[in-house]
Amino acid sequence: MEKSFDLICTGMALVDSLIKGFDPEPISAAGFRAVSGTLSVGGEAVNESMAAAKLGVKTGIFCSLGQDEAGDMIVGALERNGVDTSLVLRGEDHATPVTTMFVNDDGSRKSITNTAHRHNFHPERHPERFTDSRALIVGSLFRAPFDDAQIIYEVLAAAKKAGQIIFADTKLPNFRFLTLQDIRESLPLIDYITPNEDEARYYTKKETPEDMAGVFLDYGVKNVIVKLGAKGCYFRNEETSLFLPPMDIQAVDATGAGDNFVAGFATEILRGSTQEEALRFGNACGAICTTAVGAGTALKNRAQVESLLKKE
Repeated sequence: MEKSFDLICTGMALVDSLIKGFDPEPISAAGFRAVSGTLSVGGEAVNESMAAAKLGVKTGIFCSLGQDEAGDMIVGALERNGVDTSLVLRGEDHATPVTTMFVNDDGSRKSITNTAHRHNFHPERHPERFTDSRALIVGSLFRAPFDDAQIIYEVLAAAKKAGQIIFADTKLPNFRFLTLQDIRESLPLIDYITPNEDEARYYTKKETPEDMAGVFLDYGVKNVIVKLGAKGCYFRNEETSLFLPPMDIQAVDATGAGDNFVAGFATEILRGSTQEEALRFGNACGAICTTAVGAGTALKNRAQVESLLKKE
């Protein structure tokens, strides 16, 4: 049966308040200074769906937003970037999450979340909204709504029953804490899991990418990608392992780089590329993302990525 979408992304959707060059020394009793302040839509589901749509695959998003201006801002940005928003839920019972993000000069960042991030919508009650695609990216694994073992299992089981390729992008927990053992029934359903180095260390208690990947494989995940930021990425499955160095690019803001990587990798897998080709493409997408402030600013289209790959 033909699917309506190539890819559906589900998970967190929010607005980022990006503060760059924050000076911790107060200028007065009333406040502080920073170099700049910018509003940008964000969250793994938003970042990944916008990147995938820009890269030319038919993309939908399944997320939950409030009936507020922040939610309107997210829907508007998604639609301007070619993402189908017909699957989005809007509710009166909660606010759209807003994150305050402090961006350092080297592009690294720290964030402040709030209780709106705990809103736990129930995607498992709406399988028709996330199974009508060739592939599913579960962004925000270990964050709401995917910080509930039963919700995780029911969503992944429905996706697998529908024949979808499952990509799972992880996050460090913020309100509810799960371990790999807590979701052991779900992990064998995942085709590709994509933690960054800090997340992989936290969940596996290992120190090297090789050992981190080994733990996920032992739990039944088919393919593991450990995103190493400025050090590149590491890929491993039962047959092979591969390290890709970083691309030579000047980073401004690393916000969303991992999400752009995942979107790039997933779109290339859907195009029939080899895993190594998809990794290189994803690496380039993540690198491009870091060249401007905001997760969805720098990446424009597939030709831009191909041009960078040719230069490399």
